[in-house]
Amino acid sequence: MINKDLLEILACPQCKGPVKLKNEHGLICEKCMLLYEIKDDIPIMLIDKAKKIT
Repeated sequence: MINKDLLEILACPQCKGPVKLKNEHGLICEKCMLLYEIKDDIPIMLIDKAKKIT
């Protein structure tokens, strides 16, 4: 599980807006509609690795 303190300082690398924990598998930026996956408790905050959500 991702640390609550870390979640508070993380931002979307594309728009610099807040991200929300979707589940144990990813963080969502609602403005950009991108899902940043979490692997081995490490968020992959790379725009080119993010998945577009609808």
